[in-house]
Amino acid sequence: MKTLYINIKQLLQVRPEGILKVRGADMANLPLIENAWLLTEDKIIKDFGAMDNCPHDIENKLDCSGKMILPTFCDSHTHIVFAASREEEFVMKIKGQSYEEIAAAGGGILNSARKLADTSEDDLYKSAAKRLEEVISYGTGAIEIKSGYGLSLDAEIKMLKVIRRLKKNYNIPIKANLLAAHAIPLEYKNNREAYIKLIIEEIIPLAAKENLAEYVDVFCEKGFFTVEETDSILKAGKAHGLVPKIHANQLAVSGGVQVGVENNALSVDHLEEITENEIEALQNSNTMPTALPSCSFFLGIPFAPARDIISANLALCLATDYNPGSTPSGNMQFVLSLACIKMKMLPEEAINAVTINGAYAMGVSETHGSITKGKAASFIITKQIPSYAYIAYSFGENCVDQVIF
Repeated sequence: MKTLYINIKQLLQVRPEGILKVRGADMANLPLIENAWLLTEDKIIKDFGAMDNCPHDIENKLDCSGKMILPTFCDSHTHIVFAASREEEFVMKIKGQSYEEIAAAGGGILNSARKLADTSEDDLYKSAAKRLEEVISYGTGAIEIKSGYGLSLDAEIKMLKVIRRLKKNYNIPIKANLLAAHAIPLEYKNNREAYIKLIIEEIIPLAAKENLAEYVDVFCEKGFFTVEETDSILKAGKAHGLVPKIHANQLAVSGGVQVGVENNALSVDHLEEITENEIEALQNSNTMPTALPSCSFFLGIPFAPARDIISANLALCLATDYNPGSTPSGNMQFVLSLACIKMKMLPEEAINAVTINGAYAMGVSETHGSITKGKAASFIITKQIPSYAYIAYSFGENCVDQVIF
């Protein structure tokens, strides 16, 4: 079936084939067509152009007067499969306790792991599906979901099975990431080597055998997993066909960026604390730096230095980090706002970071992330807004009218 979208105020992120990410100064360029049309056929972008040469033989038309069209957001870092919220820790933070102090008291990731162990797969699926539908309503059209609140063989596999059910039932790309190395469970507190052995010898092989994950991830951070442990886990994942990704440099300069680059990680995520050494390592790699500004906002920690990263001629991706402890929001429009307000990114840079670069960071840039002939017809129709900068400017407002898949 053909559908023609006409009188589009601006058609954004229009790219030729073959451009899979943008970097450096190019991130400030957002190609667009004023007063445009867009033709889709059988879920694919067929053609587009200015209204001056719009085709007239298409019966199924949608008038987009005053509205803009841009690719759906690609959220490459979420943890939306979880058992319960953690607002009690939110209150602890208000009272002055740090992220590390809450974790040391049995909160944080271990809190979520305890709750998840007691929750059925069906109940986990129902709550995750509700969250997924919510983020779709805000414009997300591709998403990566991590495990990591299981911290045991059975519970990690349970989480991955929930993600597999979401993949089956929702018509958007969903990538599964095995994050068994999210924290050391309490029962392994005095024998962390045994838990790492469990990840390498049992959890990774089973997840790979059952085709439950595309990626393997590690929280490389002081108090969690060392560089050496991270390297062993990423290498084990690669041996089973899982692509490395990594949580790096959230709380301190950890060496996580370098070990991610050495293992050819698809992305290194967080980057609130980086130096010239990390930037230099990324310059000599294909790894995508990914910032998570909602996490910085919620925890009150530094924001990733976007200007330094972009000035070093690097690409930059933005994602939500949607999770119950440090980022209880999957709203990519709010991520755009934070990137502009707190990280001093231009609206053009931020939109590139959540579309084409987000697609690269989750391995779907061949089909998503830009308005390109032959790519999936996965795009946002905005409400009637004055400019695309308004999306970031009007924080808290949902500027999405429709999401098309």
